[in-house]
Amino acid sequence: MANAALRTSRWFHTLTERLAARTSLRPVQPTIDLGPIDLQTFGICFAAAFLGSGALLARRLKELGRPADWAYEAVFAALIGGLIGSRVDYLIQNWDKVSGDVVGSIFSGSGLVWFGGLIGGAAGVLIWGWRRGFFGTVLLDACAPSLALGYAIGRVGCQLSGDGDYGEPSDLPWAMAYPEGTVPTTDEVHPTPVYETLAMGLAAAVLWRLRDRLAPGCLFALWLFLAGLERFLVEFVRRNEVVVAGLTLAQLLSLAMMAGGAAWLISKRRELTVAPAR
Repeated sequence: MANAALRTSRWFHTLTERLAARTSLRPVQPTIDLGPIDLQTFGICFAAAFLGSGALLARRLKELGRPADWAYEAVFAALIGGLIGSRVDYLIQNWDKVSGDVVGSIFSGSGLVWFGGLIGGAAGVLIWGWRRGFFGTVLLDACAPSLALGYAIGRVGCQLSGDGDYGEPSDLPWAMAYPEGTVPTTDEVHPTPVYETLAMGLAAAVLWRLRDRLAPGCLFALWLFLAGLERFLVEFVRRNEVVVAGLTLAQLLSLAMMAGGAAWLISKRRELTVAPAR
């Protein structure tokens, strides 16, 4: 079975290279040239992440008997919070580079970190829900699949732009270089954005499937655990610096998410399942 999987991955890698050679598309494509306009693929995927998560949230709100238009308000709140969170995360992770000009770095057009954007976006939605009188476990559970989906789509932008979120050098069949990325490398490395897109895309599907099966709050708790676990594991093959006990800053945050999610689920273990599957 292992040999078959290896042959399949090599075949897929070869097929991708041939398709790329015959078309104008490339595995890494930071911009799309439309004559006088250059579109940033990271920005396109950033917008797609919010639109996709908003559409999923709108569907869930309709199921709950709430106005679907609330999803647009929530997405706007998530956008503002996500931008702030991603900038703060970038400043924290790159303090040595930005400490000389913090104000200029805050308003710079570069430096958006998806993990911080995820936390900031979640905070923005919570503030919106509080002002709308829709604050509680129902809101948290409704947002859980959308958070996972938005993260999965966002990582596609990291992959296409080659923004440096790739991992360490690797000799695996699917390892790839990013010579034309915004943070280029000619070394073949772990395509960690692909790992994260697949993992969180699967998580979004699982969370959506379980949306009416768990006790209030448990779906969000499960998202906390899955999102933390995914990021904790992928950090072992990424290039982020270790900060304490052999762990990166993202891993420490992930451990906190996992602990919070696990504690929540354990506290609700006696009332975990409330309804049959759809």
